[in-house]
Amino acid sequence: MMRRDRLFLAATLTAIFSADLYFILLPKLRGMGQGSGHFCPCGSINLTLPSHGGLATPQLSNWTSAPPLDGTTSEPADGGSKLRRLFAHPLYNIQTPVLGPEERLLQVEQLMEYYRRKMSRWERHMKLYSEAAAFSNITLTSHKVTYDPSASWLEFHLGINRYALYSREDPAIPQLLKDMQSMTVVSSDYTQDEKALKGACDCTQVVKPSGHHLKLALKMQNFAKAMFKPMSRGTRRLQKTSSTLLISRDTMQRLLPFTWTASFCRILDFRRVPPVAGRLVNLTGEVLQVTHNEDLRAVFFTSPANNACFFAKCLYVCKTEYAVCGGPDLLEGSLSAYLPGLSIAPRISIPNPWIRSYTFTGREEWEVNPFYCDTIKQLYPYNSGNRLLNIIDMSIFDFLTSNMDRHHYEIFTKFGDEGFLLHLDNAKGFGKHSQDELSILAPLTQCCMIKSSTLMRLQLLAQPELRLSDVMRESLEGDPLQPILTEPHLLALDRRLQKVLRTVQRCVRRLGEDEVIAKDFVKSTARPQAAAGEKGKDS
Repeated sequence: MMRRDRLFLAATLTAIFSADLYFILLPKLRGMGQGSGHFCPCGSINLTLPSHGGLATPQLSNWTSAPPLDGTTSEPADGGSKLRRLFAHPLYNIQTPVLGPEERLLQVEQLMEYYRRKMSRWERHMKLYSEAAAFSNITLTSHKVTYDPSASWLEFHLGINRYALYSREDPAIPQLLKDMQSMTVVSSDYTQDEKALKGACDCTQVVKPSGHHLKLALKMQNFAKAMFKPMSRGTRRLQKTSSTLLISRDTMQRLLPFTWTASFCRILDFRRVPPVAGRLVNLTGEVLQVTHNEDLRAVFFTSPANNACFFAKCLYVCKTEYAVCGGPDLLEGSLSAYLPGLSIAPRISIPNPWIRSYTFTGREEWEVNPFYCDTIKQLYPYNSGNRLLNIIDMSIFDFLTSNMDRHHYEIFTKFGDEGFLLHLDNAKGFGKHSQDELSILAPLTQCCMIKSSTLMRLQLLAQPELRLSDVMRESLEGDPLQPILTEPHLLALDRRLQKVLRTVQRCVRRLGEDEVIAKDFVKSTARPQAAAGEKGKDS
């Protein structure tokens, strides 16, 4: 009996030690390895595009094109725009397939009919509201709404296809940004998700439980619709240090992630974030006076400092201390273009396989199991198609923006499993610029897979002739609320980019390029005379 007890005890201790090694020690050792900066001489593959304008396309084996991280910039040899040179590169001019009706989200007749119905409903609503206001002796501010079939927001909606929210050279996008920055606001209301939460708490006005402040749905003169997210964490304080303008970190929490992510999404050529523009909004003249929702009007007040303010009444934030105030009426914020309505373009929300636990009492499986991706690869819809590769793209996007809060992603139901992922929730980006949260890269580190197009663009943005921070700085210069990012946040982009490339290095060294790099370019024999380089399609 004693001999059997000793054998049982030894077997138990061995099992416990093995579990500790597998689930605790091994993940920590792998995490320590992520911080190493060793480069490896990896062989190149036959997937390159010709040089353009003196700027060579990076070979997939070129891991050493790191720009300096000392804050200095390298100007183009011709003194021109780095951003224009980037978008002129063959990697950003790959021909997409000819789009048929099934490849487009909406058809012209379908969208115009939807537009006319919305206009008719609006006119009926305004007639009833005007009669009620006249009966109650209320002064009503009304603006004329125009029917414009060529409006930029309609062109944006018509341009949504299976591959992205908009094409690389869509002229409607810059026009839409200008319209959102300047067009007259004719209506203000709660956003639809906030309306859906009515009854979820003991109050009549609600916001998402994840947020502390209101988001407003603003309707423009040509019936465009945009979500206004106010800058709410503290005041915007500018401190001039030599020639550099620095913004206090508390302003990053609301305004900046939205204005930045849309521009950055285009630089990475993902085009999965709706167009976003900064705007200075008059809370009294452009919001309160065109608000027909009495519940919303009730949350506006004038502070002791004579500033126009509004706040959220909800279970979590029911005090005026959490109010958002103008100065005295003007408030900075971001305007994000609305996607087509769910009635004509339904989409679904899917939990992120690498969702965080959000508690101190437990951990998700991916946080303790280094082979978690092997399980995911066996599950639908990640066992075929590009869904898993798109998740990895999203993790790289979130790591560069330092967004740890990607708990869901959305897809348009029309495109099914092969549709692109919408990157809609970017509010938690840009925390500490000095901290790089490597756990965000878990899909990449655990799956060791990446699209060749994504890798080549990341390598291109690591070259000193371009440099990610430089093109990002230039891209944000046209925003009316500039400066958007501080220099430390811009330089963090270059540092994080190098960490992504080193992660891919380690995967290639361990598994080989054929296993790690998914070749998503498809060559085309058409248009051999094209001067922009090799043509194909980017799946």
